[in-house]
Amino acid sequence: MSRSVILLSGGMDSATVLAIAGSRGETCFALSFDYGQRHTAELNAASAIAARAGVAEHRTVCIDLGQLGGSALTDSSIDVPEAGGQGIPVTYVPARNTVFLSLGLAWAEVLKADKIYAGVNAVDYSGYPDCRPEYIDAFQAMANLATKRTVEGEKLLIAAPLIHLSKGEIIRLGMSLGVDYGLTVSCYSATDVGAACGHCDACQLRRAGFIEAGVPDPTRYVG
Repeated sequence: MSRSVILLSGGMDSATVLAIAGSRGETCFALSFDYGQRHTAELNAASAIAARAGVAEHRTVCIDLGQLGGSALTDSSIDVPEAGGQGIPVTYVPARNTVFLSLGLAWAEVLKADKIYAGVNAVDYSGYPDCRPEYIDAFQAMANLATKRTVEGEKLLIAAPLIHLSKGEIIRLGMSLGVDYGLTVSCYSATDVGAACGHCDACQLRRAGFIEAGVPDPTRYVG
């Protein structure tokens, strides 16, 4: 069976991507990141999701992007907004997906994996520049120039199967694959036990997705 690295944040999109890879017969290696984000609830969620999916291995890599700041998700002096607003919001973490994909690329080379799965989405997203199809295409082109394995003739695919789907479509797809969205955490300001604020941009997008999909929202909210 083909080996794949799955970037697993603990949110609903990455949980869906893991289910997609599993349904394709991939041997899945899940990779999560403790990058100095506001809470660790999503990492606990990632562990639960990986265990339920029966991945071959799940690793969490520590990278403190908080040392650089510049985002409401890594700098406590910047408030988390309750709406995305105009332009690229302050919840954008500079170069986050590039860093994550690069580490995924390194592990893929070690594992002799043929694919890296990422849950990026260009439809219901907050305007992040590293969630666009052209970004994924550019990273894949770079990846196939950057490693010993690809130079020796192997090809690597950056798989982004959700990139053109709405949140509702993602949820319906995940439900058909048996994803338990009650395990996932999307909130930017979740409590230590994963309860969501219900107000931030991520919570609003998530709630709208369940309404669009026409299924009950299993999210635990504060209060």
